Amino acid sequence: MLSEQDKVTIKIPRQLYDKLKTILDGSGYNSVTDFIVYVLRDLVASTRKPDGKISEVEFDEIKQRLRNLGYLE
Repeated sequence: MLSEQDKVTIKIPRQLYDKLKTILDGSGYNSVTDFIVYVLRDLVASTRKPDGKISEVEFDEIKQRLRNLGYLE
C-alpha cells in the first residue's frame, strides 16, 4: 500500500470528474481516482519499450490522449 508521501495530487476539471463518477457508478471501481490510476497505468504500459524509453512521436501521442481525457489543455 502506498503511503501519503508516495502520492501526488492531479487536478482535473470538475465537470470531467463528475461525468466519470456518473459513468463509473456500479462499474466495480471504488473511486474515480482508482479508475484514473488504472487508465494511466494502462497507457504507460502500452507505450513502453523494452529499454523503457519512448519516442518523441509516442510522447506526443500520450500527450494527445491525456488532452482528450481532459488532463491537459
